[in-house]
Amino acid sequence: MATYSFVDNMCAISGPNGSFNLGYGSCNSDGGISVVMIEDKSTMTIGADGCVMHSLHAGKGATITIRLLKTSPTNALLSQMYAMDTGTAGNPQATANHGQNQISIRDLQRNDVITCQQCAFAKFPDTTYAKEGGEMVWTFHAGIVDFVLGSGLAVAF
Repeated sequence: MATYSFVDNMCAISGPNGSFNLGYGSCNSDGGISVVMIEDKSTMTIGADGCVMHSLHAGKGATITIRLLKTSPTNALLSQMYAMDTGTAGNPQATANHGQNQISIRDLQRNDVITCQQCAFAKFPDTTYAKEGGEMVWTFHAGIVDFVLGSGLAVAF
């Protein structure tokens, strides 16, 4: 049976300034969570005579986007973590803490596991006060992202 539900999604962040849930139960908006690789894994070069060369890239960086309802209590936790990680709270350790978070994503039904290391806040989310509450979009840059789709529960985490 092919059924998907966000209820089966687990996502968490952990780092020097906090650890908490970002998945189901944290008041995600309809857009949920996305992971987008920053660069292609390969470049194909075609020579003047038509010969082909493939260059395999080592990069594993990605952008992780977490979308929360404006009223989610998780926004306060992320705001505090952002302040501590970036030094906006007068934290002298901010430089040492920047980029030290990990984000883990699991889909329990499909046994997908995505591990994101060396995560840093890309920016503070745009904040809008309007007729409807809308969402807060938190964006992270991750230096190393590994995907295991379909059999992730058997993989040591």
